[in-house]
This record gives sequence, C-alpha cells and structure tokens, in this order.
Amino acid sequence: MNVQNGDLSLDLLMRKSQDVAAFLPDELSYLVEAFAPSQPETSRSKAYLVLSAFCQGTRSQNPQESGSSNSATEILENVFQHLIISRISNYQEQDAIVVGLSFFSAVFHVDWQSASRVFAQDGVVEYVTDALDLFPSSASVALEVARMIGQASGHKACRALIPEDIVTWLGNKSRQVTDKNLRAAAAIALVKLSRGAATDASEGADASQAAPSTSKDIELASLLKGMVISDKDSPSSLNDVVEGLAYLSVDPDVKHALANDPKFLQQLFTLVPRRKPPPTSTSNSSLLFGILLIISNLCAYRPRLSQEDAQVVKLKRMAKAGNGSSKTTSEEPLNALEDDATVRSRCRQALASGALDVLSVASGVESQGIRLALGKIYLSIVEDKDNRGKVLQSGGARSLSRVIQSSSCSTPSSTPIDTALLPAIQALAKLTITSSPLQVFGPTDGAMLDVIRPLSQLLLHSSSNLLQQFEALMALTNLASQSTGCADRIFSTPHLLNKVEFLMLEDHTLIRRAATELICNLVGGSEKAFSRYGGSPDVHATKSKLQVLLAMSDMDDLPTRLAASGALATVTSASTACQAVFQLQLDRHRAFSIIARLIDPSVTLEDDDPDDNQAAGNPGLVHRGVVCLRHILDPQYALPRISLAEEVEKAGLVNVMARLLKGELGPFDTAVTTPAAEVLRYLIELRKPANS
Repeated sequence: MNVQNGDLSLDLLMRKSQDVAAFLPDELSYLVEAFAPSQPETSRSKAYLVLSAFCQGTRSQNPQESGSSNSATEILENVFQHLIISRISNYQEQDAIVVGLSFFSAVFHVDWQSASRVFAQDGVVEYVTDALDLFPSSASVALEVARMIGQASGHKACRALIPEDIVTWLGNKSRQVTDKNLRAAAAIALVKLSRGAATDASEGADASQAAPSTSKDIELASLLKGMVISDKDSPSSLNDVVEGLAYLSVDPDVKHALANDPKFLQQLFTLVPRRKPPPTSTSNSSLLFGILLIISNLCAYRPRLSQEDAQVVKLKRMAKAGNGSSKTTSEEPLNALEDDATVRSRCRQALASGALDVLSVASGVESQGIRLALGKIYLSIVEDKDNRGKVLQSGGARSLSRVIQSSSCSTPSSTPIDTALLPAIQALAKLTITSSPLQVFGPTDGAMLDVIRPLSQLLLHSSSNLLQQFEALMALTNLASQSTGCADRIFSTPHLLNKVEFLMLEDHTLIRRAATELICNLVGGSEKAFSRYGGSPDVHATKSKLQVLLAMSDMDDLPTRLAASGALATVTSASTACQAVFQLQLDRHRAFSIIARLIDPSVTLEDDDPDDNQAAGNPGLVHRGVVCLRHILDPQYALPRISLAEEVEKAGLVNVMARLLKGELGPFDTAVTTPAAEVLRYLIELRKPANS
C-alpha cells in the first residue's frame, strides 16, 4: 500500500477505534496488512496504536461480568481468529502467511489474552509447523514464525502447546550464522521457553525441572553475548538479542557471567548513542529499555523483608511443606551471587563500563517505563555510598529530578504520587543526605524548592517503609538548613509537620532522631516554625509542643537530645516559650530538672531508674542547657519572681551552675562559661528579697 495513503487510512481508523462496532471487515483487513514486514516502521507503529485502541475500546465497552460468557476476550478472539487463521492457513500465498504471523505477533503484544485463545484453537499450531514445511527456504516465513513463537512463549498456557519439533527447529536456527535476525529471534524464543519452564516449575508442579534450566540459560546467555559483540551493525537483530538478555539476566549465574565480561558490557552500552538526540522510534526505545533492564538486574539487591513480610514468607513455606512438599520449613540458603558484597561489585563493574552514560541519555526519553526503570537503577547504584560521587558527577541528580518532575507534574499537589516513583525519590534522598544540597542541586534555590514536594511525598506516602521515611526526613533536614526559603517551603507543605511531630514519638530510635533533627532545623530556619514552637502569643498552644521537646531532650539517644535541646534553646529566645516552659515546670516540676541534666548528668528525677548508668557529659548539651536557662531566667521576661525562685531552688540550679563554673563538670570555653556566669548572676539575684 502507498505509504502516504496508508497513513491517512490508519488515521481514519484511529478516529473510529473508540467505536468498535463501526469497524468494517475491509477496514480490519486493511489494519492487518499494515503489519506486513515490508511496511515502513512509521506505518507499523501507527498500526500498533490503532490495534491497541481497538482492543481497549472493546474492553471498555464490554466489561467482564460475573458468569457472563460474552467477555471482551471472547469478542476479540472471535474478531481476530478469522483474520489470523485465514492467512496462516493460506498455503498458496507465502506473503499472506507472513502477514498473518506478523499480525499474530502484534496481537500478542497488545492483547495477549485474546491472542493466547487463538493460539490454543485446534489446528493453529499445525498451521504454523506446516508453513515451515511448505516454505523451508523462506527467510521471511521462518523469521515471523520465530517471532510469533517468541511472543507465545511468554505465556504459560501457550508454552504447553509448543511441540518439541518447534523447539528443536528454534535451536537449529539459533546456531546458524547466515541470517542474524532469525538467529536472534530464535534465541529469544528459546530464552522465554527456558525461563518460562523454570517459572512454571517453581510454582510447585515439577520442581525437578527448575535446576537444569540454569545450564540452558548460561548457554543461551553466552550465545546472545556473542551476538552483541559481533552483530553490532545489525540493529534489528539486536533488539531481540537485548530482550533475551534482559530475560536471562534475572538468573544469578547469568548476572555473574555478564558483569564479569567488560568487553560485552562496553559494547552493550555503546549501542546507546551518547551525543545524538534521545531515541524516539519504537525500536530504539525498545532497545534502550532492554539495556536498562539488564543494568537493573545486574545492580538489583535482594529485597529486604520487614518482620511482617518475613513472617508471611515463613508461613507460606510451612504451608507448602504441609501440602506434601519434600522441602523442609527451614530457610533456603542464600545464593552467594546475590549477597550484598557481590551486588556492589556488579554495580561497580557496570559503572566502570559506562552504565552512567546510558542512564543520562535515558533520562531524556519520554517513556514512562524507561523513567521507572531509571529510578530503580539509580536507587540500586547509590545504595553503595562510594558510587554517589560518580552519580553526581554524571548528572545523576538532574536525571532523577527530570524523571520525578516529568512523572508527577500532571498530578495535583494534593494527590499522592504514583508508588512506582518512590525508588527515584529515595535515590535522590540518598544523594541529598550524603552530599551538600549545593553539590546535588546547584547554587540556586529553585531546584531545592522543587524537590521538597517529592521528598515530602516520600515521607507521607502510605506505601513508604521506615527506611524511606527515615531517608526522606534526613534529606529534608539537610534542605531545611540551606535557606529560609527551603525551611519555609518544608514547613508549609500540607500534612508534613503533623507527620514529623508524630514520628518524633516513634519507637524506632533512628526515625525519632531524624524527625527531631528536622524540627530543630526548621525552628532555626523558618519564622513560621519558630512561631509554632514558641514565638506565638498563645502560651497554651506552645506548651504541648515544648513538652515534647523537653521529653526528647531527656532521651537516652545523644543525637536526639542534641537536636531537641537545640530547638529548645532557639525557641526560648521568645518570651512566650519561656512562659510555657515555666508553666510546664509549675505543672509537674520536671522542666528545670531536665534542662539542668543537660548541664550536669548527675541530676536525678523522681521517676529515674536507680539501676540506670549515669550518662557522660557532652559539651553540646551543656551549651544548650546554659542558653535555655539564660533565656528563661532573663529578667526582661518578667516571670513571677517568687514562684520562679521556688522552682529554681527545687531544681538545684544554683548548685549545677556553681559546679559548672568551678570546672567540676569539665573544661569549657567562653562560649559556655560566659552565659553560665550570667545565669548564676540571675540565680543569685532571685535569692535576694524582692525589695532589696
């Protein structure tokens, strides 16, 4: 068909695709012909869009109902079976067979459910084998058969129908060297059959078949590696080769073989152009996506299960044993090729071969699948702190920001982001934790302000685990210290402060510490946060916030105490905060003692456990405690003199300050001793009669 007229006709079909009933038989036949291998790639790509829209329209107009026999899959099967079978059974016309097989592969791509049902119909597999017998020297028939079988091999119901003679034929074609495209297509079909058989066996049907598949995988991987190195000038075959390696690289032994072949990795990564525009064609995008999947598999760490997930796995193992499995309920030994040290080594080998250049190019491609793959890969790479500098040097932070923004820009700020974006955000959080935000985002505030929303979503998202929440807190803490604008933006993010304050009470020490450190930085960097914790005229609202800070200032964890007491020292520069602390002291007579214990660890409270070991003094805590007392006792805040004198006496503050200034608590510089002397003077003044 004429290319220009063909595109116009496909455009007309696209407009009709939402009304499935409007398609005429001739129009469907025209669509089938558009998948002929002789058609240009632009026409075939457009035909894929029409076919996809047709299938989606059929499914949207025929939702599956319980007990209904007229399902969308059956409707599509009835439509496609004649279009396919009438062509692949036409033994008089070789071209018709080629077009029918090509369309069959396309249907598997777009709607595998209906394609699988057509494949399972009586006689379909025989038509395929007959085509090979009738046209044994036809390269086009062989290529389309291999590609269609490759598509069918990805689905369990179809794998069981593929006869052994087809498998043997695929093996022979994968070893011939005359037709590179056929060799690659046959190899990918064998890969899918091998991996599928292993997957089927692991589901419990025949576990004895799972082990031998590894040797097949290694053999196929070696074959495909050789194709990458030798067939670098054959892009059409390389798509199939890379897809096959992407399938195989989930196996630990294959990962090891690929990662330890630098010549292969370097050649693989050079398939992605460095200084050319990002790939826009379907084939180029598919090739890039396949390469990214290989990198992802090489760099992927084994999942870290939570206690709940580990318990579920254990229960499943016990249930399998109870159903007659020969395996015991003991934990299966970890493959040494999947331990963290080995994965780190594979990541470094991939980086040394040029993987980061591939990631930089891929970040500019408008493909959701590629973006999500990038997020997972970057997260795996930056798991190793030694790699983070290289990622930053290669522009990894910009790439991650681009991935996050392009995927979330259409989402309203009040709507949670897609769970699939969390790995990319977590990777950016890791970079923000270990490097200065200036190194990560540059000298201007714009990029830092933009990343606050996704980092906040990482903290707030219902699917985030404790590690992701911890790293989001740490990254936000670093950003809060950069500028007033960043601190204000973090403070103003909806629901964020409530979440952080809730996490200050979390049982997990690191989470509690990180939340407290973020509050400390916000109080010091944002006037709004300062007002929330002490600058507001509402003493009653301030009391509950300061009560938490006081409690955190008396925790066993030193960094938590430093952060909480630092925030306390900052907010008590406001008279309202001093009044709130004093009211807390009047309520429970603990506030002054907690502050005193920052200075002198020997100070005890009524509910202290006598068996607890006395903590060692810390200069940072001493400084914070002294500053708090200087603020609270400052005469300009005019706290009730008599009550204040009584509470000061009960807390033994004079003795604490005297010991400090005498050097009994250790040597301190003037940053501590000067305000300490001022505090002691205030305390002595309080002991004097009011009219003296």
